[in-house]
Amino acid sequence: MNTAIFILAILPVIILALYIYKKDKYEKEPLSRLILAFFLGMLAIPLDVLVVGIINATIPGGTVFYQAFFEAGIPEELCKWTLFMLVIWRDRNFDESFDGIVYACFIGLGFACIENLMYLFGSESFFTALHTGVARALLSVPGHFLFAVIMGYFLGMAKFKPQQRGKYLLLSLVCPIVVHGLFDYLLMLSSAMSENNLELLGVGLFVIFVYLDIKLWKIGVRQIAKMQEQTRIERDNR
Repeated sequence: MNTAIFILAILPVIILALYIYKKDKYEKEPLSRLILAFFLGMLAIPLDVLVVGIINATIPGGTVFYQAFFEAGIPEELCKWTLFMLVIWRDRNFDESFDGIVYACFIGLGFACIENLMYLFGSESFFTALHTGVARALLSVPGHFLFAVIMGYFLGMAKFKPQQRGKYLLLSLVCPIVVHGLFDYLLMLSSAMSENNLELLGVGLFVIFVYLDIKLWKIGVRQIAKMQEQTRIERDNR
């Protein structure tokens, strides 16, 4: 049972890691640096716990909005962004625009992997873990991946467009926070409505969530393609 739960937890992470690795068409990043980025994502978990503890101790909460933004979107993306800036930003292997997406995604997937393992092994039964694992494989893990694509896109722009660095660095933090917070807010609010005998409203919110999730995938795929083209141009101009 534990082996099945473990596989269920890490399989979506592996699939998305291979996906973004294959999208890095021109110069693959060293495996050691990808492992480092993944480890940074894992390290972001205890850092996130610390930041959430500080937030909860200083800001009154309790609402769904507070949970989505102040306990998830803001601290999680801030921790991942901070570790990227501390370790990856000045790494000599971050030498092409697309690398921003690659490293940000491996950080995001490292975070998602540990989070997934915590949720699944914390489930009350195997069937609860199975249900949670499938739901997270379809929503939460891809969510972390897409937030990372957005972050990495703007970090790549910031790195190689120094004249607009301040703007792109700000966008690399603010955009993932907003998207992550909204993602969790709609999902949490939909669940809360359904649990409070407002099933129709809950279903309506979930439909909106699915629509926006599809839009988010389109944005992510488009940003990957744009950064691939930007990297091609950079290589041609060398």
